[in-house]
Amino acid sequence: MFQLDIILKKGNNLAIRDRTGTSDPYVKFKIGGKEVFKSKTIFKNLNPVWDERVSLLVETLREPLYVKVFDYDFGFQDDFMGSAQVHLESLEHQRILDLTLDLGDPQYPDQDLGTIDLGITLSPKDGDIRETTMLTGKSWKRSSKNQSMRLSDVHKKSQLWRGIVNIGLIEGRRLKAMDDNGQSDPYVRFRMGHQKYKSKVLAKCLNPQWREQFDFHLYEEQGGYIDITVWDRDQGRRDDFMGRCTIDLSTLARERTHKLDLPLEDGAGVLVLLVTLTATSAVSISDLSVNALDNPYERHQIAQRYGLMRSLINLKDVGMVQVKVLRAEGLMAADVTGKSDPFCVVELSNDRLQTQTVYKNLSPEWNKVFTFNIKDIHSVLEVTVYDEDRDRSADFLGKVVIPLLNIQNGVRKAYALKSKELTGPTKGVIFLEIDVIFNAIKASIRTINPIEQKYIEGESKMSKQLLLQNFNRVRRCVMVLINAGCFINSCFQWDSPQRSICAFVLYVLVVWNFEIYMIPLVLLLPLVWNYLLIASGKDTRQDVQAVEDLLQDVDDDFDKDDKDPKPGSWDDGGLPESHILQDILASWHFEWIRVMVDSERKGFMDKLYAIQDVCVSVQNALGEVASYGERIKNTFNWTVPFVSWLVVVALGVACILLYYIPLRYMLLAWGVNKFTKKLRSPYSIDNNELLDLLSRVPSDVQL
Repeated sequence: MFQLDIILKKGNNLAIRDRTGTSDPYVKFKIGGKEVFKSKTIFKNLNPVWDERVSLLVETLREPLYVKVFDYDFGFQDDFMGSAQVHLESLEHQRILDLTLDLGDPQYPDQDLGTIDLGITLSPKDGDIRETTMLTGKSWKRSSKNQSMRLSDVHKKSQLWRGIVNIGLIEGRRLKAMDDNGQSDPYVRFRMGHQKYKSKVLAKCLNPQWREQFDFHLYEEQGGYIDITVWDRDQGRRDDFMGRCTIDLSTLARERTHKLDLPLEDGAGVLVLLVTLTATSAVSISDLSVNALDNPYERHQIAQRYGLMRSLINLKDVGMVQVKVLRAEGLMAADVTGKSDPFCVVELSNDRLQTQTVYKNLSPEWNKVFTFNIKDIHSVLEVTVYDEDRDRSADFLGKVVIPLLNIQNGVRKAYALKSKELTGPTKGVIFLEIDVIFNAIKASIRTINPIEQKYIEGESKMSKQLLLQNFNRVRRCVMVLINAGCFINSCFQWDSPQRSICAFVLYVLVVWNFEIYMIPLVLLLPLVWNYLLIASGKDTRQDVQAVEDLLQDVDDDFDKDDKDPKPGSWDDGGLPESHILQDILASWHFEWIRVMVDSERKGFMDKLYAIQDVCVSVQNALGEVASYGERIKNTFNWTVPFVSWLVVVALGVACILLYYIPLRYMLLAWGVNKFTKKLRSPYSIDNNELLDLLSRVPSDVQL
């Protein structure tokens, strides 16, 4: 094994690809046909400075490192700007080499396309495998069983983490002003190896209050480094760099919280963080013959650890899940030989483990046991099967997503594999046996706390299909309210005398006898009614076919290899004949015109980026509104019984408290708590318990 550390420094005199006489270059690194790194895009610059670092773990030096440069084009296929290669066998070990690579185009070998400056260090890896990007099994001889076992050992050693690093991003102080108005729109990026997080953007402030939490996996006994950078968000152009700092975890004591005031290098200001290092023992990979839950004594010990008597000890340790990945049958043939080289990846939130690869087999047997800590009982277990390929990235074969609350303990089941979007089946089944042990009280407390964020994923992009889908979802929610209003109005209009008389009598009785405790009691009624309907065999939850109809028009608008979304006409998709939709599109068109007028002095691409940001914001806002409406409906429909029971208990307690305690006393207690919270706990993470609870209920699309 070799560790390859690369510093992408800058480009010189790169090729012009845009009409404005410039380019928007970014760089890709590839080894053995697999993309292992993609840089950020530098807009309107033929001499870009990236200054980015990446560490790769490679198993052979026979495959060269390919460096490819592209020009980013919004709405079109990205333009090729040149490529070069570095022969790893020729590099001297454990020495920093500064390289200047001449870019070329095989079709036009005489054309001068500029140069790229790199810094490369190649080091043999004999001991611990650090946080690096792994390239698995590209040039290993697949028929060698011993080599497969060695690769499996490497995977096992590199996958298991030894602890959790909890980062509380509290605030920034005296940050640098980057905008013309004397303010900034700051956000923070965290990186530890392949783990990355991005905070929310706070507009127009130099002393931002983020109050967010992030968890990193700690793989090394002696610690590691977390790189932190602060950026100013700019619409339509590259974000401005505001400063950086680093946390050396080896200097921090375990099992305690450290308050750090970190001054920013290459910038101005201070970041205030709370950092906690905790150990973890429940994460493991073992063979089928060795697992804890098959031993009655160990199973009893684990059950006691998550018993009700220990409900207030270590609230973040909600439970544990054990996944037996047994075998698969009838998988898709991904290779030209009619076979596949399948391996299985098991994910729970940000925790990720994988099996060994079984070569040339459509019915592989893995017989592995994976154990995870449960931090949120509402997490979903994702099991994905891939085909390992020597000369390109792994091929997707199928996927299964199982909510932890839907698991039947100790039952061996065959799950049909689905597509990436989970909208339809693919070929093959996978056999799993899963056990979940958790503490219900800890799980309930965790439900009203912020949900764990996923590692940084791709930025949201404009999609006509997704925009129309979100609009239709919002329209469905609005129509429910409109229909309810029409029903109430019909009672006033005496469209049905019997209904109006009943409504009038009910109204008089309720108003005459109204007490404040009746509000939660009224909210309990639809929950009880739907529960009785479900218990009697009448499922009030949504029809599966309706969800499929909702998702049938969702297409993948983006080519995943060097392409961006193709331009499309707003008319070719057959928009619904709706005056409401036409009004919304007209308002967006007005917004686009306003953006263009405001940015009259900017270039054409700046205007295009501004339009894209407006569309993406509207698309995401519609999705958020629709999701919350659907989650409220699904809460009352008992889609997630755990959450619905939690709501029943909360409403029942509220009803009792309001009955016995005057409202003024409860409002007084609530106000005192809110006003003194900052004084009692100045670095606490703010949250909204109601929204956090709703975030645990799936929307119709997720469902």
